[in-house]
Amino acid sequence: MTKKKIVFIIAVCFFLLGIFETNVVTADVMDDILPISKEKEKNMGTSIAKKVEEQFDEADDPLIQKRFEKIGSRIAEVCERQDMLFHFKVLKAKEDKEKYYNAFALPGGYVYIFDALMEVLETDERIAAVTAHEIGHICARHAIKRLQNSLGPNILMALAVATGQSGRNVAEVNQALAQLMLAYSREDEFEADKLSVKYLKAAGFDPEGVLGSLIKLQELRKKGPEMRYIFYKSHPYLSERIAAARAEIQGYTDFDSYINLPTDRGGF
Repeated sequence: MTKKKIVFIIAVCFFLLGIFETNVVTADVMDDILPISKEKEKNMGTSIAKKVEEQFDEADDPLIQKRFEKIGSRIAEVCERQDMLFHFKVLKAKEDKEKYYNAFALPGGYVYIFDALMEVLETDERIAAVTAHEIGHICARHAIKRLQNSLGPNILMALAVATGQSGRNVAEVNQALAQLMLAYSREDEFEADKLSVKYLKAAGFDPEGVLGSLIKLQELRKKGPEMRYIFYKSHPYLSERIAAARAEIQGYTDFDSYINLPTDRGGF
């Protein structure tokens, strides 16, 4: 029996038992059947967040934290997950700041950004774009979908651990969850970018901030050292993402955008 068939059978069982959650962003019916409840999703995120905050200190400047919270709250107010309490925290970059030009999100509404990235992004629109991208991952439940698709028959064990019903080593499971969360697909990244444009418009930010943030990241990647990977994976395909975001903002595809769009034209 293939992994896809196993996942399908598990999803049907959860459906029949009435213990499943739907994805409020995606439209694909099978992708929408996610047999991990919102409560378990929050528990997973809380568990991983504790480990993140054990490893990294908060940014020294409280004004930076307030700025991020204010921007994040505006985005959270217009996203689809109004059932969720979002948490926004600025982390202090260790050693060489250029290694920490990144942001990441955890299931359950946890959004982090390094102070080094906030510094180089400069404007509220660019910071809002990065924040909206991460909130997009949460709203579309990309990490949960990745967990579901990767674990297959072991998903029941993961759920048991998340609810404290297993004697397995919780630290090992948390590490596995973190690794699964990082491997966003190309489609996930494009969808999060599309959602970031949507959220910026709805929150009253200039959607051009999405382009500005991606272009800035592209510049940093070209001239800087390779970024450090902690609990997340750096976002790939920047040239394609810039082209797709430009087309999404403009409402049409110009020549420069077209030649840089993904070859499958199926990101969205």
